[in-house]
Amino acid sequence: MGSRRPTGLFSRIWALFFGRPAPLSDYARARQLIAAVDRGGIPLNPAKVNAIARDLGLDVPRQAPVEATIERIRLALARSTEA
Repeated sequence: MGSRRPTGLFSRIWALFFGRPAPLSDYARARQLIAAVDRGGIPLNPAKVNAIARDLGLDVPRQAPVEATIERIRLALARSTEA
């Protein structure tokens, strides 16, 4: 199966207008995670939660409970000076 994206000139124009958005900062990803949890979401992948915590500079063991890691992320966001 091939890609459904067209090739050639049209694909370059498409990429120009509909390219990927800029990647989020570590703090923006953490804020999105906390906002999703506050809305009632449950993180299904603990590895992603741990990766976000590690990107913030937290030392998180693989076996740490997700709830404890989320609380540590909340504390790190409260301490942060980044807006």
